[in-house]
Amino acid sequence: MNDDETLIFPDAPRAELDRVLGELVDVAGGVLETQGRLRALLRANHAIVQHLELPIVLRRIVDVAVELVGADYGALGVIAPDGGFEQFISVGMSPRDAEAIGHRPEGHGLLGAVIDDPRPIRLSHLADDPRSAGVPDGHPAMDSFLGVPIRIRDTVFGSLYLTNSRSGTFSADDEQLIISLARTAGFAIDNARLFADSTRRQAWTTAASEITAALLASEDSMPLGLLAARVLELAEAEVVYLVLPTDDPAELIVDTARGVGEESMEGLRFPLAGSIAASVLEGHQPRLFGERAANDAVPGSPVRLGPTMVVPLLAASRVLGALVVSRASNSAPFVADDLELAADFAGRASVGMELANARVDRQRMLVLEDHSRIARDLHDHVIQQLFATGLDLHSTLGGLPPGPVATRIATAVGTLDSAIAHIRTAIYTLAHHYSDTGGTLRTRLVDVVDELRTALPHAPQLVFSGPVDLMVDGDLAYDVLAVVRESLANVVRHAHAQQVTVSISVAEGQVHVDVTDDGVGLTHPVNLSGLANLEARALTRAGRFSATSANGETRIHWNAPLSAATESESESESESESS
Repeated sequence: MNDDETLIFPDAPRAELDRVLGELVDVAGGVLETQGRLRALLRANHAIVQHLELPIVLRRIVDVAVELVGADYGALGVIAPDGGFEQFISVGMSPRDAEAIGHRPEGHGLLGAVIDDPRPIRLSHLADDPRSAGVPDGHPAMDSFLGVPIRIRDTVFGSLYLTNSRSGTFSADDEQLIISLARTAGFAIDNARLFADSTRRQAWTTAASEITAALLASEDSMPLGLLAARVLELAEAEVVYLVLPTDDPAELIVDTARGVGEESMEGLRFPLAGSIAASVLEGHQPRLFGERAANDAVPGSPVRLGPTMVVPLLAASRVLGALVVSRASNSAPFVADDLELAADFAGRASVGMELANARVDRQRMLVLEDHSRIARDLHDHVIQQLFATGLDLHSTLGGLPPGPVATRIATAVGTLDSAIAHIRTAIYTLAHHYSDTGGTLRTRLVDVVDELRTALPHAPQLVFSGPVDLMVDGDLAYDVLAVVRESLANVVRHAHAQQVTVSISVAEGQVHVDVTDDGVGLTHPVNLSGLANLEARALTRAGRFSATSANGETRIHWNAPLSAATESESESESESESS
């Protein structure tokens, strides 16, 4: 071989080698790109699983999806229980564009197609698909599209949407990456929902314990306000009403309100019939209501109610009332979990209310027992001792000649008799002041005397004799009260008296009222004319009235039969026997 001859490599093998090397470089580049995208997918998965707060998780899913496939716009739609979107989180759109659109999508067109048939949809050009119609005015121009459903177990939670790929169109690899991301997103959303549900349940349980403790510790109605305020916060509501029964079984009353319009709502009465509160109270079951039916819960409410839940307050199958919990108009509706938590809370609060009522009843019984003990001691010991002392003095008085000593002993005997009468009045007051009716004749007469005591130099003495509360009731009791009030009013206006005594007695089928004073007497015509009403009351009841004045003592006497009908029947029987 000559020195000037060069080694020449055959063209065909060299071309094949260049081709193979080029393919290796392309494969290596593809591997590197794939590794890079897989690393990006791992980072994206890590980014969406490191948070437990659901709003943050949803926002992160959209953010990492847009970054992962290089899209201009991204969105995540959460499916509402009744269809459409409950939430719609978007990324990439300017605030001006969002304001121009005005409302969130309703789930029509391509967005709804991913919901109706939960399979991925990938398009190079949106305009080529007839389902892309219905884009609102002001919406940014969009071309390429990729939509993927997000599942939680076997349930479709929502959909992930991406538009305007920066490379021109979304590839099959982009689709696979987003599908993989959506699977991870499903687990992340499920964990976030479980965490949120656990946190909510803990908050409701803690609040129920607080309310129960407050009800047991307080003696006023403020814990009911606290109850409504806590429900307002926990349910993310706009207004909460505590509806209670009234003395009229056909009416309900808003006892406590918290939230919008609370001041105008408290004390509002409305018919039970026809309201949605009625159906809950009658059925003893909590219920959810839409916005249209919600405004029947409290007819006349000044606040327009949104989605509402009504929960009965039950204790031992007895209805204490109902909680009406409403969100703002056009807000997200309450779901079954919300109703369950509110019902559990109401049940715990009802137990607390029942325990608080039982505590009040127990305290009242302790007071009654204590008053009964005091009354027994006064009757069995004090009165008996005073009575025995009076008998001894009376016996001593019989053996004394007339004189100052006899006069003083007689006065002491009279004072003891008066003291015994006053103690008996106190005994009756102790025994009946806390009665269930709260309106015995004795207690009402005590109230009448208390009303006028400040207008007299000394408090009037009130004396009872016989079964006054047992025999005098109804209209007759009303007349007795009126007679005592008018008699005392006359004493205050005209008598200028120092001492006044009011005696109420029941004997021989009659009630007797005696009012005596040590004033100037019946010397003025106005005094006489002022007693005409008392006489008219006596005549109406077939009774008698008299007013006398002598020796510095004025006495008004009024009596009436306990039962005019009974007296008439007795007279008829007597006439029949005589004939």
